[in-house]
Amino acid sequence: MAAPAAVLLLVFHYLPTLGNIIAFQDYNPFVGDDPLDAFLNSEWIGFGNFEALFRDPLFWDAVRNTLSITAFQLVFFFPLPILLALILNSVVSGRLRGFVQSVVYLPHFFSWVLVVTFFVQMFGGAGLLAQEMRQAGLEPWGIMTNPDTFIVLVTAEAVWKDLGWGAIVFLAALSAIDQNLYEAAAADGAGRWRRLWHITLPGLRPVIVLLLIMRLGDALSVGFEQFILQREAVGREAAEVLDTFVYYQAISTQQWGLGAAAGLFKAVVGLVLILTANKIAHRLGEQGVYAKS
Repeated sequence: MAAPAAVLLLVFHYLPTLGNIIAFQDYNPFVGDDPLDAFLNSEWIGFGNFEALFRDPLFWDAVRNTLSITAFQLVFFFPLPILLALILNSVVSGRLRGFVQSVVYLPHFFSWVLVVTFFVQMFGGAGLLAQEMRQAGLEPWGIMTNPDTFIVLVTAEAVWKDLGWGAIVFLAALSAIDQNLYEAAAADGAGRWRRLWHITLPGLRPVIVLLLIMRLGDALSVGFEQFILQREAVGREAAEVLDTFVYYQAISTQQWGLGAAAGLFKAVVGLVLILTANKIAHRLGEQGVYAKS
């Protein structure tokens, strides 16, 4: 049963890792008669691509935007699935809980094209909100085209799309907490909030730490489709992230080595963040991604 997933991981993740060699080459895919010839015969330039990348101010703008969005979403998005899971877990009616879960899970299966289109129809210049404000004699807000609030917009889109899906892991963790602990605490006179603080949150802590470490490891990847769809509306300065930078500055211009260098930079930074966060988790008494050796 695990074989298809293992093959998928091998073909689309581990084998392409070998292609990182072009980060150290002036890669030309048209050298030779097949892709292997291009790898073997492209000029080796060492860290030349990285030097060009680090001298490019557009690259550092993209890094700054990416880290800003990641930090903002860690503060304002990461806790929301936990809160939603706690609310759903407290709903007594199984039918009502199932209905709410279905409603909040559904947007996860929408493509980013559909999600952005929905927000445009609701909050764009010709959207429902703007029409209602004009009828009321008010000037519509430029929600979809304001670069100053773009970080709030993309976070709101991510919340609407993935809030319910992100709560699944926490609901599973809640179901694994021993119910006898709640009964014993209630018998000792602990109220709902004390049970939440002393039983529920400690039971969720290992999962929270694990997901937080994984999110930090993915700090330089905030998405591609969501940002490229809205880049023209708010401008490059607000919407350029590392993934769109690679597309516009490397792939579109056929600077394959530069794009590979940017991808390798993301991977190395992500690895350092994971190892650092995991070591901090060990110091705090948590297992983290892997157990302490």
